[in-house]
Formats: sequence, structure tokens, C-alpha cells
Amino acid sequence: MSSKGALSGLKVIDLSRVLGGPFCTQILGDHGAEVIKIEPPQGDETRGWGPPYNDAGIAAYFAGTNRNKRSISLDIRHEEGKKILLKLLEDADVVVENFKTGSLEKWGLGYDDVLSKKFPRLIHCRVTGFGADGPFGGYPGYDAVIQAWAGLISINGSPDSGQVRLGIPLVDLGTGMNAVIGILMAVNERHVSGKGQSVEASLFDTGIQLQHPHAANYLMSGNAPKLTGNSHPNIAPYDLYPTRTTPVFLGVGNHGQFTKLCASLGEPDLAKDPRFADNSLRVTNREALNEALNKLFADKDGVEVATQLLAAGVPAGAAMSVPEAINHPHTRHRNMVVEMDGYKGTGVAVKLSRTPGSAKSIPPSFGAQGRDILKEHGFDDGEIENFVSDGVLWEQPK
Repeated sequence: MSSKGALSGLKVIDLSRVLGGPFCTQILGDHGAEVIKIEPPQGDETRGWGPPYNDAGIAAYFAGTNRNKRSISLDIRHEEGKKILLKLLEDADVVVENFKTGSLEKWGLGYDDVLSKKFPRLIHCRVTGFGADGPFGGYPGYDAVIQAWAGLISINGSPDSGQVRLGIPLVDLGTGMNAVIGILMAVNERHVSGKGQSVEASLFDTGIQLQHPHAANYLMSGNAPKLTGNSHPNIAPYDLYPTRTTPVFLGVGNHGQFTKLCASLGEPDLAKDPRFADNSLRVTNREALNEALNKLFADKDGVEVATQLLAAGVPAGAAMSVPEAINHPHTRHRNMVVEMDGYKGTGVAVKLSRTPGSAKSIPPSFGAQGRDILKEHGFDDGEIENFVSDGVLWEQPK
């Protein structure tokens, strides 16, 4: 098996900060791309999003999306900084950025006017909040802000809790994944055309895309979704059930699974109840079904019964805490926690049989590889010292 990864040979210049862009480039780096992270003089904002911090002062938030990269800090608004960036782009395949729309153009680095002409094979990926055009075009966006505008907060929560922000930055993460998909589509198309192109992945578009099944339900029925808590609007039983210990979530998608559920819980006749004969009836009679299931789960150990149900072919999950999930034997078996040189992070989710991805280098300190990167691209020590004294190249204070 190759240890280099499926994207070995792909050079990526990462101008992005915060989450969507860096998550995208970390995935590319995990699979072998060379990623040079260019940070502004003040650094990626997430370097300060803590605690916790490790012994080197790197925030966990930053560390979670910036392994397998080398860091250089440039002021690309400075003429010399622009020249350095253009030098780095000469043999690059991809540039990823999430500046406010129009910023690169203002600095004389726009894709259409400059970069595509200088580097016809370059693939430009822009991660934005709301996209570059439209009524909100160019506006800034953070994950929770987009959750609100895209309607995601409106469908998350229960009638008792009211609307609740999703507990993970799903829109940012999804946008990063969409950016990866878009970049690889463009790389594939370039094999035919020999030309690069611009890829846009916006948080708003991703937020709307992720509105499944609520958007599909509304577009077909015309009825606005309601808060349903843990239950699913289209499926039953699809809910969280209390046990003697850890609650258990059921995701029963067909009648065969429902029959196995009832048999495994020692109540096979429940599957024959005419109120629960198919999914539509179970959704209609959800309250009665949940009452029956709550009684069956009440005296059970959550982890034990969920494990037994899985083995019986019933989709069931014990509602584990983050530490429990991270340390679960299956998590460790799937190599979904990586540890190296004092760094700990989540593993590589996409498994390739011949060219697997891997964590090869720890998240970099601010500007740590700047001098090395410049030397590799033909700059000598004297030029580099001038860049530092002129405020073009920034390094972490010693």
C-alpha cells in the first residue's frame, strides 16, 4: 500500500481561516496533498479560540482542522507579499480562500482578472457565507448565523425547549466537504480540458442543501415543519428512549426491523398490533407506540440493549457522551482517533484500500515553516530577512 495518499502530487495553497476552508484543506492534506497554509499577520482567528490549548499554545479548535499543513504568514496586501504569493502559485494546483467577496480583486489578485490568466491550470476555490451574488451576496456568515437564515434552527429542538442551535458547526463542516467535492470535480475535469476553473462553496447554499427531509416535505406538502424534538417527522420509531442507564436512540426504517425490535425486546406481538402495521400507521400512532416502547426500555441497561439490538439487525444507538464515543472500542478499531508527537485528533473518515489517508504532521505553529517554504521557492536568506523587517513575512515571537 502507498503511504503517500491518493492526492499525492497535488499542491494546495490555503489562504482560508476559521473552519470551512481549513476543514476542506485538512481533508486534502490527509489524502496526500501538499498544503501550504498562508496566514495573515494576525494568524488564523481560531488560534485564539480557547481554552483548551496544548503545551505549544495551539488551541484545540485550530488543531482540529489544521494538521498535515505547513504554515507561513504573509501580508498579501503588501506588494512584496503579493509577489511571494504569485511565486508560490506558479506550480500550485489549487488555491482555497474565504476572504470577503471582492477582497482578492481589491488587492489585484482576483481569479478572473489575474490568477486565471497567469495560471490557466489553477483551480480557485472560494468558501463564502452567502455566495458572491444575490440579495445577501458578499455578506459575512458564521455557522450559527447560516443555521438561522437557512431554517435549520427552526427545525431543531422540541416544543418544550423551543428552537435550538445545532450542537456542532454542521454547516461549516458540510461546506468544507462540498469544497473538497468541488475541487476534485475540477481536478478531474482538468484532465480533459487542461484548464482550471473557479469553485464556490457557500455556507448558505450548504445550509439549504442540508435541509433534508424538511425542505422536501415542505416543497411537496406546503406544510411548514414543526419542532419534534428527537423524533423524526417521517419515520417511527425514530426517537430517543430512556432506559435505566444510558438513553437509546432507535432508527427503525422498515417493518422487518420493527418486527426484530419487538422480538428482541421480548414483545413480538407488538409488531402485529394493527396500529403499528406499517410505518405510516406508526407515525400516525406515534404517541401510543412510544408509550409501549418506553415501558419496554425502562428497566434495561442502555449500552447493553443497544448493542444487542444492533446484533439483531435493529438500528439502535446508546446516547454516549463524547469521551465514551471517542474511547469506544469500535472508534479505536476504525482508527478514528490518531495520536502522534503529542497531538491527538479525530481520524480519517474516508478509507481507500490502496492509498489510505493518514495524519502525517501535527498542526503547525504560527508561521513555523515560512523560511523553509520561501527557500524552496527560490528566495535567499537576504531576501527573507528583508521580508521580515518590512512586515511582509511574519513569524511567531521567540
